[in-house]
Amino acid sequence: MKRGFIAACAVAAALAVAATGCTHDGTSERAPERDLTWAERLRISDAAEVLTERCMDRAGFRYWTSARTGLEESRPLDYVNDDVEWAAEHGYGSRIQERTDRAHRANPNGTYRAGLSPRRRDAYDRALDGGRNAALLTAEVPTATGTGRISKRLGGCSAQAEKKLYGDPATWFRVHKTVSNLTSLYVPRITRDEKFTAALADWSRCMDRAGHPYPDPPAAQEAVARRAAELPGDEAFAAEKRVAVAEARCARESALAAVTRERERHYRAALPDRYREQIDVHRRLERQAYARAAAVIGPRA
Repeated sequence: MKRGFIAACAVAAALAVAATGCTHDGTSERAPERDLTWAERLRISDAAEVLTERCMDRAGFRYWTSARTGLEESRPLDYVNDDVEWAAEHGYGSRIQERTDRAHRANPNGTYRAGLSPRRRDAYDRALDGGRNAALLTAEVPTATGTGRISKRLGGCSAQAEKKLYGDPATWFRVHKTVSNLTSLYVPRITRDEKFTAALADWSRCMDRAGHPYPDPPAAQEAVARRAAELPGDEAFAAEKRVAVAEARCARESALAAVTRERERHYRAALPDRYREQIDVHRRLERQAYARAAAVIGPRA
């Protein structure tokens, strides 16, 4: 999962929003499943790679899964971090990102594919993802101004892995892309929300007192990234950690992280029914995929 500096106002990943309620006739209804944690989602992506590796082996090709970083190092960064201990060790995760980038550049799959004959290379592509004749999946997704369309081609072992985990790759693609783009509908409302803006102002004042006068977390992270280009590696990382620790402490003092999560739950719960139905389907398919992934591979340590 990609990590790095957050350079735009993007609120934390989707959280569970529903609680048990009542129907119009007064009977109770079961609350929808909670969203998976990021660690559980990592296990699904790890299982998909293992399934792809096994499938490619059956097709007569070598395939290497990605190097698995530790669970702590694989965590995503939210709009604001309030984990002081993590910030003290990793800053904003720049060195984790550097290691990830090196691993991607050293990925043996590209070298292996390049060493195949043209005929075998074409067969490799067909086996891996369907090649040029892979099925085209399309999803209509919400945007701030209406709707957009996202497509991808999927076939071969990649499609087989998704089918084993999610059941129907086309349905999973459609609901996943829809749910992933719901932030465009409610993030603008969060950023104008009085509770959020008050917590953000408190956070900024706290940062100013700590010697880091930034209006919001993305501005702090962008400044750290620019400063890193001007300093030797160890000095840049030390400066990064100082700002990241201040951000986390101020996130706790101002309750910015907690308010952001609560406001996201609030506005996601207010989405139109058609989107909340998609969220329910997304959760159901993810829970199914996680149960299947658990039979393929263990969790990251």
